[in-house]
Amino acid sequence: MELFDPQAQAPGGLIPVLNLNESEVERQMTICNSCRYCEGFCAVFPAMTRRLDFAQADIHYLANLCHNCGACLHSCQYASPHEFAINVPQAMAKVRLETYAEYAWPAAFGKLYQRNGLTLAIASGAGLALFLILTLVVAGNLFTPVTGGNFYAIFSHNTLVWMFGAVFGFAVLALTLGVRRFWREVSPPESPAKLKTAAGLEATKNVLTLKYLDGGHTQGCNNTDDEFTLWRRRFHHLTFYGFLLCLAATSVATLYHYLAGWSAPYPVLSLPVLLGIAGGIGLLIGPAGLFWLNFRRHRDHGDDNQKPMDRGFIALLFLVSLSGLALLAGRETSAMALLLSIHLGLVMAFFLTMPYSKFAHGIFRSAALLKFSIEKRQPGTLKLGDD
Repeated sequence: MELFDPQAQAPGGLIPVLNLNESEVERQMTICNSCRYCEGFCAVFPAMTRRLDFAQADIHYLANLCHNCGACLHSCQYASPHEFAINVPQAMAKVRLETYAEYAWPAAFGKLYQRNGLTLAIASGAGLALFLILTLVVAGNLFTPVTGGNFYAIFSHNTLVWMFGAVFGFAVLALTLGVRRFWREVSPPESPAKLKTAAGLEATKNVLTLKYLDGGHTQGCNNTDDEFTLWRRRFHHLTFYGFLLCLAATSVATLYHYLAGWSAPYPVLSLPVLLGIAGGIGLLIGPAGLFWLNFRRHRDHGDDNQKPMDRGFIALLFLVSLSGLALLAGRETSAMALLLSIHLGLVMAFFLTMPYSKFAHGIFRSAALLKFSIEKRQPGTLKLGDD
């Protein structure tokens, strides 16, 4: 939300006005900036100390930099029942969801973040799967045995490429344009190319290792109470790398098809299938573990309104993986067409909801980590004391 500032020097100058959730983050960061006990926990607090006041762009940046590990909450002397009632993870979580909606592309689709829950995710997958199943029923080949597990005999290669290529392309475009808007608002000042390269490498390492899910002391995050655990980081790793392995399997199969002229189905011991199996197992264990942790999570660690979105995304990932492995196991049976329809319906639902689901947090957080890595290499601007 923006209002005209009559005191602005430039004609038509606009000043951002903070909403209630953003104002709460500003209040808490102002208090935390006076205390600084949590400065070593994660990237949020070092970034905070470079500021005396917090504009809307700063608040959006810090909210996406927060990994919601809970360490600061359980260490805070000003947390409830203190009258200051500091709860940084919860305050950041509320603003973080708003940033996804604000930077969404197309803008009208931003409201989907508030509605993309468990029921919608499963209903979308089930509906699309049912549509494909009915299509095969009408064609009379739902339970027709297919030699060698050749699923292109059910749906042609070109049909699958156009159908899923278009949906996946839209998802990538929507996420790219959304994070581009976010970056333009929060991006740090220009810096030398050498600095950007070093910062980019550090940010990439922090993303790939999930550095800030270690609680700042390598013992892990808090989940149900003030006890530290690394399981959230481990389950995130299994989910993240499981997804990347499945993406690698699809990419290798694409190269086989177009460059080597080797069409699917591929043997079990071929590279695409082995990558897919490894990724599928990761996408079973990781999401199942995250689902379990989500239900046991301390109620003060996040925003209850986001739990349906979190669980919907996790459940859809799990079902996509489960249906994919089931399809591999039953690809030479008469149930192959049915299993293929279920798997394709779930994959299509995942791609359709991907830009407006929990998936966005990985993209926005990576951008925030890159800004942090660049910013910390630049001289401070406050010039306080020995700065």
